[in-house]
Amino acid sequence: MNTYCPHCNEHHEHEVEKVRSGRSSGMKKVNDRQRKRNSGIGNDGKFSKVPGGDKPTKKTQLTYRCGECGKAHQREGWRAGRLTFQE
Repeated sequence: MNTYCPHCNEHHEHEVEKVRSGRSSGMKKVNDRQRKRNSGIGNDGKFSKVPGGDKPTKKTQLTYRCGECGKAHQREGWRAGRLTFQE
């Protein structure tokens, strides 16, 4: 895909790939240990919320890797029901 590279400040051929989710860290404000420790019988406070459902479409998260300098950048995603890559 030929598109703009903010690092080169020019248009070059880019490789497009879907972003994969990384590992969750134990340094989050509310981690699994805290949730387990505070859950029990009765009112669990902030852990007793009713979980919301998934949205019908997810936002796309794409990485564009420049063929010239090799650096990658991301753009704002859009909502899509299905994402397919074509040659």
